Amino acid sequence: MTAEVLRVPPELSAREPAEQRAPGQGRDAVRLLVSRGTAEPSHHAFKELPRLLSAGDVLVVNTSRTLPAALDGRLGDGRGRGEPVVVHFSTRADRQHPRPEAAAGDWTVELRTPDGCGSTRQRAGGPAGTVVRLPGGARLELRAPVERGGVRLWWARVSGAPVAELLRRYGRPIRYGYTDRDQPLDAYQTVFAVGSPDGGGSAEMPSAARPFTASLVARLVSRGVQIAPVTLHTGVASAEAYEPPYPERFAVPPSTAWQINAARAGGGRVVAVGTTAVRALETAADADGRIRAASGWTELVVTPERGVRAVDGLLTGLHEPQASHLLMLAAVGQVAAGADFGDALCRAYAEAVRRRYLWHEFGDLHLILPS
Repeated sequence: MTAEVLRVPPELSAREPAEQRAPGQGRDAVRLLVSRGTAEPSHHAFKELPRLLSAGDVLVVNTSRTLPAALDGRLGDGRGRGEPVVVHFSTRADRQHPRPEAAAGDWTVELRTPDGCGSTRQRAGGPAGTVVRLPGGARLELRAPVERGGVRLWWARVSGAPVAELLRRYGRPIRYGYTDRDQPLDAYQTVFAVGSPDGGGSAEMPSAARPFTASLVARLVSRGVQIAPVTLHTGVASAEAYEPPYPERFAVPPSTAWQINAARAGGGRVVAVGTTAVRALETAADADGRIRAASGWTELVVTPERGVRAVDGLLTGLHEPQASHLLMLAAVGQVAAGADFGDALCRAYAEAVRRRYLWHEFGDLHLILPS
């Protein structure tokens, strides 16, 4: 793929949810680009999804709930007003976290600068020991960068109040400058979202599932399409070119493992809803593609070289040209096409630009299926 083919004009960013772009319509009022193997892409309304799938197929959905993960703060220890910052809380570590520098209870955070228009712009964090004053008298201290030599993501320790309580009382959903305004937290929850017993959730919405409605799910089930849940708590989106995802908590329950293995044995296709569902499933798959119940942390990065074992198709948003997610799309498409999917993906994205599809979490979707 080339940057020229995949250059996305700024005006193709979805600036508000579908139901606000088209009053009287629902979340499912988005478009669906369909890639089948190496064939030319086709164009559909998302509401047509049930007829694009078959009885016996399984849609694997992420049930993680979106957190109000953005919090206002000020740099400094209180002796002056301090520079205003916005803290994006990303991932909470526990004793099983695979990175040795992660202490239980610490959070991965990103500090951003308010842009004066309700959004933020990227800034470097650090140095270690930097203090951020939070609402309610709480205090955050940066400990160390998440990646050696990194400047964007930091391990941080919060004192004075539980982070879950701070986010509940003072937090709001993370949003970026391509959107028009803040949205209520409900706008960032999917129909599949359920609360986690430990209060965990995703820093940013598992957005591939956003267009689903209860009515559409009922239509899918009535056609014999099964719904299987997994959980993967997503961190903040990558802001750097080709930055790989870092460890995230996931769970594949025994019932989902049984459901997927049975469907595949019967000839059904496994279609992941979102790259997060792919990451969870592939972490739980053995070398033959059989799923086992699993939970914990995943550091898996899915690439065409690694391939996929448990997934036959993928429903996903449209990703930025530099996003590492494109490697996963190419890996899934490679299985679907039975060949190198790079050229087909490039053509599909060029067609999406030409047809004025919309990008980002409130945008249109892309369905990759076997030919």
